[in-house]
Amino acid sequence: MTIMITRLSAAGLRAHRDELAALLHAVVADGSSLGFLAGLAPADAAAWWDSLLPAVEDGSLALWVSRTGADGPLDGTVSWYRESKPNGRHRAELRKLMVHPDSRGRGTARALLAHAESEAARAGVLLLFLDTETGSGAERVYRSAGWTEAGTIPDYATDPAGRLHPTTLFYKRLPGVRG
Repeated sequence: MTIMITRLSAAGLRAHRDELAALLHAVVADGSSLGFLAGLAPADAAAWWDSLLPAVEDGSLALWVSRTGADGPLDGTVSWYRESKPNGRHRAELRKLMVHPDSRGRGTARALLAHAESEAARAGVLLLFLDTETGSGAERVYRSAGWTEAGTIPDYATDPAGRLHPTTLFYKRLPGVRG
């Protein structure tokens, strides 16, 4: 099956908010560390997506969703936030790469990551960075996609069960003109 990736505008985010909330709920319930605790209420997941609307509207947050096949359910998402400060406009933070637990192992995460990297380079971003739970499946995806580890911070965040875990920081330099 083909993985279909689509960028969402603010109108698209509004239209797909409930699907995105269900995705976030499923990923957190499966134990992924995304900044949320176990028991995330669907309404709270939807409210979090709503909180992103201003950044999507002003273009500082680029957001994509994936579906396996043209008519498949929304099964993944990734975004990056472009730095607005004058000395950092060349960089962006990759945020919330997530794939529904039922869709894992099909290449969706790698496809979303590659797409976000390509679109960032096309937008003139020279450096992407992110943090992810140390030892997680996501960490393996980033390593295999050529991201460079910058270091580990102990006790950075809790997992959905509330246990402290370290996070690993990664970066990737993208092709482009450097000053």
